[in-house]
Amino acid sequence: MSKLPLLLLPGTLCDATLFEYQVKHLTDITIPIVVDVHHQDNLYDVAQYVLSQVDVQFAVVGLSYGGIVAFELWRQASERIKGMALLNTNPHEASEKTRASQQRFVGMAHLGEFREITTDFLKDVMLHPENQKDMALREKVLKMAESIGIDGFVNEIKAQLARPSSIRDLPNITCPTLVMTGREDYVVPVSVHEMMATQLPNSRLTIIEQCGHLTTMEQPERVTLELRDWVTNAVILS
Repeated sequence: MSKLPLLLLPGTLCDATLFEYQVKHLTDITIPIVVDVHHQDNLYDVAQYVLSQVDVQFAVVGLSYGGIVAFELWRQASERIKGMALLNTNPHEASEKTRASQQRFVGMAHLGEFREITTDFLKDVMLHPENQKDMALREKVLKMAESIGIDGFVNEIKAQLARPSSIRDLPNITCPTLVMTGREDYVVPVSVHEMMATQLPNSRLTIIEQCGHLTTMEQPERVTLELRDWVTNAVILS
């Protein structure tokens, strides 16, 4: 039997480095494909681009903004999706607080303060307090942000701010769905993931200890084990 493509969708200001460990350690059971999600400024076009990368059924892993894109993939092509893994993902439409902060980031980027965004937000808010002390990890996060750049960042923010709520879609997502987050994710709280898991009809919730928002990099071994179990015992058998 041929291997199932596994589309990996990064979060805001993240590139393929986000899934580096997973790509390396899941190639024996899947065909991992990291797809950029920062080239278009609206969700419909982002999803169309992602769907164009593979012409067969696939499973999808989306982290944060990547999960928001995964919801749009379901709305456009649910019949092609064998499984979904939603990591550190917010299914709600953008709140007023989020709109204000994201628009402030866009303004900062255009004023030449892009570095401040990557330092204050990405490294010191997204990471677990203990992981903030890992200088090698911090440097990887910074390099990812620099690789996306200001234009890619603005595209991602515009697409996120215009996103619809995916709450009404949750009961209709019937494929095997893994909902995963870090215990100390301060960007999207555990309670949001617990709510999603209760409304998704074929889901499993996993909470990773000693972990913040960037689960795949902060606890790569544990996350990869969970993804492997989901693929082999749920997705492939569905």
